[in-house]
Amino acid sequence: MNTESIVFIVLAFFVALFSVLSVTTKRIIRAATYLLFVLFGTAGLYFLLGYTFLGAVQIMVYAGGIVVLYIFAIMLTGKTDKSKQYTLSLGKRAAALLAALIGAGLLMFVIISHQFVSKALDANITNEAALPISVIGSTLLNAGEGGNLLPFEAVSVLLLACIIGGLIIARKR
Repeated sequence: MNTESIVFIVLAFFVALFSVLSVTTKRIIRAATYLLFVLFGTAGLYFLLGYTFLGAVQIMVYAGGIVVLYIFAIMLTGKTDKSKQYTLSLGKRAAALLAALIGAGLLMFVIISHQFVSKALDANITNEAALPISVIGSTLLNAGEGGNLLPFEAVSVLLLACIIGGLIIARKR
């Protein structure tokens, strides 16, 4: 076991731990902090794989921008009443468990049934050669098969909806 394997295991455990903490905590500021740690851990995985550009984008865009936007939206919504205790009924807990099991089963089906072969990269590029930024950019913003333009546009619409929703909530006061 080499140093890269040890660092990968530590980063993977770090991301998994803070992912679980971010969805199980009852305090929204802690959830945002845990999400920030998850995004930093993901950037660490990119750096470990040698994708320094994607790691830097992960830190600047996601860990920086989305978490700041998230905390900004939390501040716009105001403080919650700590005296209210929200409890979930047994039926809601069973439905959540069923949805989680179905999601895990679907994820395992997709992982097992697909080979995840990248069609975007040329066969002449080896794993040891660094990809130029132009290849990464054209692959990410390609609208054709294997391109990621649609997810980028979906995230931008989602962020716009979050900003508008935060402003509407703040305006009602």
